[in-house]
Amino acid sequence: MTEQVYQTDALIAEDIEAYLEQHQNKSMLRFITCGSVDDGKSTLIGRLLYDSKMIFEDQLAALESDSKKVGTQGQEIDFALLVDGLAAEREQGITIDVAYRFFATEKRKFIVADCPGHEQYTRNMVTGASTADLAVILIDARKGVLVQTKRHSFLCHQLGIRNLVLAVNKMDLIDYDQAKFDAIVADYAHFAESIGIEGYTAIPISGFKGDNITTHSAKTPWYQGPTLVDHLEQVEINAAGDAEKSFRMPVQWVNRPNLDFRGFSGLIASGTVKPGDRVRSLPSGKVSTVKSVVVMDGDLDEGIAGQSVTICLDDEIDCSRGDVLASADSPPEVADQFETTIVWMDDEPLVVGRAYWLKLGTQTVSVTVAHPKYEIDVNTMEHLASQTLHLNQIGVCEITTDKRVVFDPYVDNRTLGGFILIDKITNHTVGAGMLHFSLRRSQNVHWQATDITREHHAAMKNQTPRVLWFTGLSGSGKSTIANEVEKKLAIMNRHTFLLDGDNVRHGLNKDLGFTESDRIENIRRIGEVCKLMTDAGLIVLTAFISPFRADRQLVRDMIGDGEFIEIHVDTPLEVAEARDVKGLYKKARDGKLKNFTGIDSPYEAPEDPEIRVNTVEMTAEEAADFIIRQILPLK
Repeated sequence: MTEQVYQTDALIAEDIEAYLEQHQNKSMLRFITCGSVDDGKSTLIGRLLYDSKMIFEDQLAALESDSKKVGTQGQEIDFALLVDGLAAEREQGITIDVAYRFFATEKRKFIVADCPGHEQYTRNMVTGASTADLAVILIDARKGVLVQTKRHSFLCHQLGIRNLVLAVNKMDLIDYDQAKFDAIVADYAHFAESIGIEGYTAIPISGFKGDNITTHSAKTPWYQGPTLVDHLEQVEINAAGDAEKSFRMPVQWVNRPNLDFRGFSGLIASGTVKPGDRVRSLPSGKVSTVKSVVVMDGDLDEGIAGQSVTICLDDEIDCSRGDVLASADSPPEVADQFETTIVWMDDEPLVVGRAYWLKLGTQTVSVTVAHPKYEIDVNTMEHLASQTLHLNQIGVCEITTDKRVVFDPYVDNRTLGGFILIDKITNHTVGAGMLHFSLRRSQNVHWQATDITREHHAAMKNQTPRVLWFTGLSGSGKSTIANEVEKKLAIMNRHTFLLDGDNVRHGLNKDLGFTESDRIENIRRIGEVCKLMTDAGLIVLTAFISPFRADRQLVRDMIGDGEFIEIHVDTPLEVAEARDVKGLYKKARDGKLKNFTGIDSPYEAPEDPEIRVNTVEMTAEEAADFIIRQILPLK
């Protein structure tokens, strides 16, 4: 008896092992469901989970109970409750976040992202679509093609999803009318052609009733195409296409466990790599030969797209996180100016000229965005004039990075062509974009090396270059104190130059006004001048309101923490306004001077400046003496 039990257990173990091996070797399809509000996306995914038997008995019991609570008619199950896990979603009856679910059939494994339909959460839809191989675009058969349907279709196309399914849902609510189905498909076909969508598969379905989901419905005898699951199982995945492209691997980590091993770890974005291949490290351009391709289980004969590997090279070339290893004979481009399409994802609008973080693969650089060339009306595909981008708006913009980045056009490589924008102050992701091409001027401008270095300039002057950045409200005493500090430095035989906010607007920045974007550009230009002057070995003093933390941080990043000293002339608004030497506060209060800092434009005080002085507590000369003591020694 015991022997029979052991034999039975062994057979069960073999069956389980065989099943797991078969399951592990199945291909994986990532897809999203998207469309307008209440098109039935969550219900469809719940139906797929139910039909693929991916629900445990206790989950099914809870689902039946919840379905009764929310008022589902009869004894039928509300499949949307399997996916709408957030309380807020259940209360409102809508999806507000991207919900990821896994299920499998006999032929393939699936990861599906249920993307929100509401326009307010389009940014969440972009997140789900960024890694998808296929998109199921749902249309409520009663409503037809809506604006959000077009917006999601446009975004899917822009994000490089070429496998599209047009799922006309809730056919049960229009009595499975073929004429209405054909009219919706014709309407969508006209729109799809206008934005360059070359093909899609249209399927009449009912997620609630299960029509044409896993089996053909007797209620649509006029439809001869595949069921939704049949199509999902058979559609070709682009992984093979990625493997056929040139080799690209963004370096995520330099793997150095001991002195005998040095490799570069990352996810292969495209192509294949094997020992003996010549690879190029970018942006440096250094070429080496692959010695081995290593994974946890040992060395591979070949690494392919989608695998995480460690690549060891024959030479000790300079390569670190953010660099890209690529085929030596067909490397990606390197540039610092691009044309892009940007989807704005933040409640606060894009601030033209402000520095954001740009994350592209494993590269993170500072970037500024120019005024949009145009905004795209997703309903009409019309190009509209625009000065900025607001939440969920899509625009074509030129961007400039502070250093060259390695890239491929997004249409060729999602990993090296797709990026996100991050606010430097809040660390919120504020935008997502696609690189189209580098601007020709970025290829024609190169840094010219000179023999006399900035270190040589500084040594000749016997001082360490610095930027003393005075910031504060108008009337706080910035210019007066900066002038006193420069006089004291001159007595000490230091080489200095004072840049005053009013003075530079007579020449260098005479074309700029006082809007937020003009203020940002004003500070950016001053930062560039400061950098040139510190390269010449000078101690630079600046007296600017510079009201925004992000813009002061931009200059700090240009100069470097060691040479940038932020000095907050901390004077209360009421004290500065009482002085009103230039009469500017009175004009602002009377409405004759717009965008005046402290009145109708904000001042973001430094949170942790290197030096803080209060002109209520000390005179200008006392403040200057205090500052001099803080910055000593000067070399």
